[in-house]
Amino acid sequence: MQTATDTEMISFGDWTLRVRSSQSSNPRLLVMLHGWQGDENSMWIFTRRLSSDYWMMAPRGPYTADPSGFSWRPLQLSTFGMPSLETLLPAAKELIKLIDEYSASVKLDALQFDLIGFSQGAAMTNLMGILYPHRIRKMGVLAGFVPAGLDHLILQKPLTGKKVFVAHGTQDQTIPIDRARDSIKLLEQAGAQVIFCEDEVGHKLSANCLRALESYLSSPNSKDKD
Repeated sequence: MQTATDTEMISFGDWTLRVRSSQSSNPRLLVMLHGWQGDENSMWIFTRRLSSDYWMMAPRGPYTADPSGFSWRPLQLSTFGMPSLETLLPAAKELIKLIDEYSASVKLDALQFDLIGFSQGAAMTNLMGILYPHRIRKMGVLAGFVPAGLDHLILQKPLTGKKVFVAHGTQDQTIPIDRARDSIKLLEQAGAQVIFCEDEVGHKLSANCLRALESYLSSPNSKDKD
C-alpha cells in the first residue's frame, strides 16, 4: 500500500507545504494541520495506511512558535493552550484561501475536502468545521479542543448531519481529557454526531485510535451525494 514517503515540499505563495499527489481519476483532498511547534512534516505519521485516492496537503503554520516550530496564531505570552476564535481566525481565513488557490493550480476539485488536525491543529479543525461546514466533508480532531469564542456560532448548529471523529488520551497532561469531553458536548450542540476514541495514552494518538481514524476516513459519507 502506498505510504506518505512519496511527498514533496513546495512553496506556494507565502506558504510552505508538504504534499502528496494522487493518481486517482477523482482524488479527494485531505488537509492536515500540525500542532503547536510542529511543521509541514508532523502529520505524515498518521497517513501510512490511508487510501491512495487522497491528495494530501500539510501546510506549515503561518506564525513562529517559541522556542521552535510553528503555530496557527501569533505568539501570546501566558496564554499557552488557550487559542480563541479571535486569535485563530486570521489563519483560518488564509487557510481556506490557500486551499482554494492551491487546488485550482493543480486542477483538483476541493469544493469539499477532509480535514484532520492534532492539538492546536485540532482546535483549528474544529474552528474550520464550524466556520466553513459546507466545505468540510470529514473532520478528525486528534488530542484537541474547541477554541473559545464560538458559542454564538455553535447555537446555529453548523455541524448538523456531520460525523466528526475525536480521539484523546486519558493520560494527556497537555490537554486534559475533561477538556476534550467538554469539547465533545460543544460539537454535539453544534449538531455533530461524534465518534469518540479514548485510550490510555498521553498527548498523542494511540494505535487503536489511529485504526479508528483510518476506518472513519475510509467509510462512506452520507453527505457525499450533496
